[in-house]
Amino acid sequence: MTAPAIPAPPPINQGDGATAARPSRSGGRRNAELGLLAFAMVLVGGYAAAAEAALVGHFSFGFLGPLIAFAGILFVAHLLFRWLAPHADPVLLPAVALINGFGVMFLRRLDVAADAQSGASISIFGGQGGRQLMWTLLAVTGAVVALAIVRDHRSLSRYAYTLGLAGIVLVMIPAFLPARFSTINGAKLWIKFGSFFAIQPGEFAKIMLLVYFAYYLVRKREVLSLASKRFLGIDFPRGRDLGPVVTVWLLSLMVLIFEKDLGTSLMYFGMFVVTLYIATERVSWLIIGLVLFLGGAYTAYVLGGLIGGPFANFHLRANIWLDPFADPHGQGYQLVQSLLALGTGGMFGAGPGVGRPDMLPVVESDFIFAGMGEEIGLFGLAALLVVYLLIVERGLRAAIGVRDSFGKLFAGGLAFTLGLQVFVIVGGVSSLIPLTGQTTPFLSAGGSSLVANWLLVALLLRISDAARRPGDGSGSGRGGAPASGGPVKLQELPTEMIHASGASQRDGEKS
Repeated sequence: MTAPAIPAPPPINQGDGATAARPSRSGGRRNAELGLLAFAMVLVGGYAAAAEAALVGHFSFGFLGPLIAFAGILFVAHLLFRWLAPHADPVLLPAVALINGFGVMFLRRLDVAADAQSGASISIFGGQGGRQLMWTLLAVTGAVVALAIVRDHRSLSRYAYTLGLAGIVLVMIPAFLPARFSTINGAKLWIKFGSFFAIQPGEFAKIMLLVYFAYYLVRKREVLSLASKRFLGIDFPRGRDLGPVVTVWLLSLMVLIFEKDLGTSLMYFGMFVVTLYIATERVSWLIIGLVLFLGGAYTAYVLGGLIGGPFANFHLRANIWLDPFADPHGQGYQLVQSLLALGTGGMFGAGPGVGRPDMLPVVESDFIFAGMGEEIGLFGLAALLVVYLLIVERGLRAAIGVRDSFGKLFAGGLAFTLGLQVFVIVGGVSSLIPLTGQTTPFLSAGGSSLVANWLLVALLLRISDAARRPGDGSGSGRGGAPASGGPVKLQELPTEMIHASGASQRDGEKS
């Protein structure tokens, strides 16, 4: 006996493979992206105009040149993204553009303040703001090229081992270079070419390592999901499966010891553990990772106080974090000035262009968050953090929407890495964790960070495009179910008849 067959609805896809169920919404998404981008440019322009008017004492149109150049770069990027990734998330580009624009204009604000007394005019590409504008052009160009080359994010998995090895090499190069070629502000994270140019290879290594992590965990997640013991309601993995975590933990400790940077060490280890958690859905991996990292950091701190050597720098940074006011004019000067700037800003800030960011050391990179905080206050910084949170949330939404396991792990890892980097630098300047050498994504001066993070955004756009693309195997479910995240209509799904013997037949097939 079989149930009577229910007449099937007309097929969703036509014979030529074209989607006939509903019109594409890609045009609407891209128009929404354009509108949000225009709104972001208005906010950036308002900040730049207010800052420049406060600095020169009257309203000036000097900010219009850099603003028009920046808006032009992003408008061209919008048109190219519209062509290369028509179904991508419409919020990612405007959110990133807003933060990047504030960074460019704050750096120009520093240039204007430095030249206000001399009356010298700053060209569009002059000063720190101009250099950041040129780096933005290069970074956005790199993002467009990445989208043009990587037409399917799954193709990256073919080069997972090569990219993983290249990432490890890039991470370790600064550790083996002499200090004069690799050290800036106490951290051995750089490769310096002369006196005017340096790159931070770790910024690019994080993307390469994430490709390898995602590929490896897709293949091994069944084994890593096995549990051996249950403790306090949490299933812990078998001891034999701890090898990958211990290996990455040792690599992160090597970064901490030999490159003298807690933030980079935490970022590498954290992105692996979180990607592992996404793959296995076991909270025990997060607990194990946290215990391993805190234990390693504490051991490095103790050894730094006993024997010094490669552990001495971390021991010093930890002591400054524990009591920055013990030596406010010496070793604790940077952190003390950062805390004073944040405190001076209060809830609403002193106003654009009214603060004294020149009192902060390295305000253009490491302490740009504190420098802006003095002028836009707690509310302004909170709004900025919400924009970062929005970027991370959109990345996680792309991870949820895409159908293939590699894309899910890769997008989740990319989104978390960006969020973790923001946490590390904001935690450092606010004395929540020891100060690190990380840059604030899209905000701080520096080419390596800006280019690498725009590449990260390009990959998130590629994955979100696959997740939202109708009628595609990587972006839609079985039976042609839409991947846009909307409710699945049952009348559009194929029915299936189940026989008592366990066999199944499709619609219209006779029993």
